[in-house]
Amino acid sequence: MSYDFSAELASTAIDIQQALDALLSPHALRGPGDPPERLVAAMRHGSLNGGKRLRPLLLRQAAGVFGVPAGRTVQAGLAVEMIHCYSLVHDDLPAMDDDDLRRGQPTVHRAYDEATAILAGDTLLTHAFGVLAHDSLDADPAVRLRLVAELVAGAGAGGMSGGQMRDIEGETGFLTERAIARMQAMKTGALIRASVRMGGILGGASDEELCWLTDYAEAAGRAFQLADDILDVVASPEAMGKATGKDAGAGKQTIVARIGLEAARRQLGEVIHDALSAILPFGERAAGLRATARFFAERQS
Repeated sequence: MSYDFSAELASTAIDIQQALDALLSPHALRGPGDPPERLVAAMRHGSLNGGKRLRPLLLRQAAGVFGVPAGRTVQAGLAVEMIHCYSLVHDDLPAMDDDDLRRGQPTVHRAYDEATAILAGDTLLTHAFGVLAHDSLDADPAVRLRLVAELVAGAGAGGMSGGQMRDIEGETGFLTERAIARMQAMKTGALIRASVRMGGILGGASDEELCWLTDYAEAAGRAFQLADDILDVVASPEAMGKATGKDAGAGKQTIVARIGLEAARRQLGEVIHDALSAILPFGERAAGLRATARFFAERQS
């Protein structure tokens, strides 16, 4: 049977949407007290408004290389997606990218207010690690600890958050092409890298197999960001579901701005080749990962 990328993309999105819907409820989020309704509503607004759920997809596909059933990847994928959603809520804030639209609807700080948006992002971040720590994810606590450590590395100061800081610093100082690539590898690539590696960890990948997955993920992360920067130049706001053309206006330093659109497109083709080459040892078991890398290069939104 041939691999159907569209079907797996859709089924993953449905699984993650259902898991988010179940978790982001007053009952499921209870602690010593009851969560405020406005906070829960803001978290839902920032998480349940669509999205391709690409990071959980990558986690699922990497785990699938080792025969892990799709259902066993939902909880880890949910944690990754909650981190991604928190980052979008915070990125949209006036102090960061100051965006009014996300996925075609008002951003959380516009639909609610800035303070609520900050708290919604903070709470999504916090509960993501509770999801990973729960023994229903995997019976082996060592596996759960490795997943937590992997997500911390991808989302923390040496990963996504640190990359955002480098991006802010780049607004007031010149970045070389290498520095831009390093910033983007942290801001965007690190969570993609973590997602793929977490799938490998769930599947019991050997050290060598995890290296192959890491090489793939780092190249795929570069491809995703290159495609995003290209789309910011050529796509319409309607297609993207958010404002476009903002990078240049905000003084953002991107590979497209540094080397031009056509050279960036050539570079995109090169990094996709790198991603596909990295997983050749897996053969047909990595059909999903190959399809996602190609999707990164061809996506229109």
